[in-house]
Amino acid sequence: MKFLTRTMAAVGLALVLPLAALAQNTTAPNTLVRISTAEGPIDIVLLDSQDTITVTNFLGYVRRGNYNGSFFHRLVPGFVIQGGGYTAPPVTRVPTQAAIANEFSATRSNVRGTVAMAKLGGNPNSATSEWFVNLGNNAANLDAQNGGFTVFGRVTAPSMAIVDRLAASRLVDASTCEAAFSAFGSLPVVRSISNCAQVAPENLLMVTRAAELPSRATASPAERIFDYVEAAFPQYAKPASPATLTANGYTYRFYSATNAYLGVKDDKVYYLVPSLSPDIQLLGTVDEWLAIAQGAGY
Repeated sequence: MKFLTRTMAAVGLALVLPLAALAQNTTAPNTLVRISTAEGPIDIVLLDSQDTITVTNFLGYVRRGNYNGSFFHRLVPGFVIQGGGYTAPPVTRVPTQAAIANEFSATRSNVRGTVAMAKLGGNPNSATSEWFVNLGNNAANLDAQNGGFTVFGRVTAPSMAIVDRLAASRLVDASTCEAAFSAFGSLPVVRSISNCAQVAPENLLMVTRAAELPSRATASPAERIFDYVEAAFPQYAKPASPATLTANGYTYRFYSATNAYLGVKDDKVYYLVPSLSPDIQLLGTVDEWLAIAQGAGY
């Protein structure tokens, strides 16, 4: 248990140190959207004040629930992983709204960890529901073609580790299965599939839910810490975003998949994993963990 405590603290600090530049851009209470996957949450800090049309469009799909039950349908290793276009079962196109005006700016370049809108070739103003995460520095390519691809958010550092795990998935070409699958030439899957009928949720990189996290301006320190830990340590805190509860002076969350508790009491952060120990363990102070969470955009 002491090893677990030391590991979480060390990894937390390691994750936040490279975030200085991002933290400078997210000191205002930018909107955070959580994309929930089986690997853990992908948390996206939206550039609310910089891409107003694009952010409003994306949030519309989130708030309507259009991304719930969707899946990542395109993966090009080292380049992008793309979603927002299809749900399953059955495999169906996400209902789209009117295409939006391109808001590309060279000040928001397509570098690793940024999130941008996908669009049709030869039409800069054709983005609707589909979006992608840049897996590498794609500025030389994506900033310079089709009017530039509009970056409207950045994946937090803890969540980028989750993106990288998804990006290590195996690929299949399902584009010839049927006309509706024509975009699935580089389809990421969780296991090998041998026929078109297996293009189904149990084999796809599913998004169970997409939702806004509580505003950083109004979220309590405990909620901000919980949100950060869920992204940084999904192996201990799964599924992410359970209800925040109170009992015996603790504000806490219970993670049913891992049978673990994370709580705050008297300005200290605690965890409990009954399968490892019946004792509540101290992780550190609220100030320490809040600083780490805030530095990572939470």
